[in-house]
Amino acid sequence: MDLYDAMRCAPTTRRFKADPVSTEVLVRALDNARFAPSGGNRQGWRVIVVRDAQSRAALRDLYLPRWRAYIGHADVARAAADLASSDPARARMLERANEYAEHLHEVPVHLVVGVRLGDLAVTDAQLPRQSIVGGASIYPFVQNLLLGLRAEGLGAAMTTLLVPAEAEVKELLAIPEEIAVAAHIGVGRRADPWPRALARKDVFEFAFSERYGEPLAQ
Repeated sequence: MDLYDAMRCAPTTRRFKADPVSTEVLVRALDNARFAPSGGNRQGWRVIVVRDAQSRAALRDLYLPRWRAYIGHADVARAAADLASSDPARARMLERANEYAEHLHEVPVHLVVGVRLGDLAVTDAQLPRQSIVGGASIYPFVQNLLLGLRAEGLGAAMTTLLVPAEAEVKELLAIPEEIAVAAHIGVGRRADPWPRALARKDVFEFAFSERYGEPLAQ
């Protein structure tokens, strides 16, 4: 699959077929994802492939309360219904995301992505704001993995909603102390048709020339 085509057409998949995903396909996606850049080329990523039904159910049980807290509404279905008239697109997104959360245990493969804390290059740690730079050592790998899965014809949904449950996730999956949980990716065959292209803002809405806010020369 052409790289630009994959970048334009790798949506979050929230509905999956029950078809199994072979280890061969996962290894191929991981094998290519590992060429992502990382701070000092330390390659601190670690990935746990979870297929066991009980473990998937346990991850769902950890995910659901964090999802509901993120939305700020215990009854997500009702929240979506309230939005239906004023913002139907967001209501559909909320319904699909809630369906994904409720049926997370049915997603064939869960990838729990971690990173060795000692391998992070956090150059903004002393700035008087929330640090974001540490993620540069793990999330390029995650994006490479998402694109690799798309190239293999697999749907995927990446979230960070299990990160607040890090202690429980570590206990469930025997993750050592020096590894931080960075992302959770649900993987499987997509149940819905692939979109031709995703809706995104125009380049000239976010790219500027020389100074912030100056139109990019065409």
